[in-house]
Amino acid sequence: MGMAKRTRIWNEAKYRKYLAEGRGQGELIEYKPWIQVQDFPSKGIVSRVKGRTTGRIHHLMSNLELRYFYLLDWSEKTTDIREQFPLDEISDAIKIADSCGIRYPYDNVSGFPYVMTTDFLITVNGGYIARAIKPKSELQKSRVKEKLEIERRYWLKRDVEWKIITEDEIPCTKIRNIEWLCCGSEFNELVSDGDLAQRCEEIFMEMYVYEKCPVITIIHCVEQSYGLNKGTGIALFKQLVRNKSIELDLNKQINLSEQRYGVQI
Repeated sequence: MGMAKRTRIWNEAKYRKYLAEGRGQGELIEYKPWIQVQDFPSKGIVSRVKGRTTGRIHHLMSNLELRYFYLLDWSEKTTDIREQFPLDEISDAIKIADSCGIRYPYDNVSGFPYVMTTDFLITVNGGYIARAIKPKSELQKSRVKEKLEIERRYWLKRDVEWKIITEDEIPCTKIRNIEWLCCGSEFNELVSDGDLAQRCEEIFMEMYVYEKCPVITIIHCVEQSYGLNKGTGIALFKQLVRNKSIELDLNKQINLSEQRYGVQI
């Protein structure tokens, strides 16, 4: 870990290179995070995940960031998610640090100021909110608290709500459910015939609304009725939940074998 850290260079040339690459700029599918997974080849906890909201690959630097990202990406209030978002007005960030007696981070070798980042800048209902994602154990460290204070004041000046999210704000069951619903093959890739796909959807929803049998029974029935490969029915169920055709309480573990009692319509 130490070796990799020493080989990382930060100076004005690297800063200009990042700007030229468009890092920290753009929205939705066009946005490029300031810090990217490939910048840290030795870190095992980083993830690259395709977002449903943005249609692009997101660069997430910890398991906690990944879990929070799933929540954001699932929420209907979210219209854009920009991770590793730079506090790009560096002189302002430095002034903020100076004003409250905090040492701003500079590279030890080049003496060039680092660009601090916020873990997530989120667009909701046309406005912005900023979130820092930190394990509770990190919040005991004085240097971590100092950097968060710079971040907090930076967003306060811009009238952007900023909060720290710890593991306490992450509902584990809901995250596991969302992760499962978003993984695996897409139904539309498994069944490319549009008419067949529509018939499968219709029979699935009809059985889901009017039959009291477990979801796994409906899955097998649809697969057998249309000669579909094993797993196709689960992909269809996931798609129907993601599209909100089927509404589930995601705070409760999804159980496909659970006895159901019909749906009130």
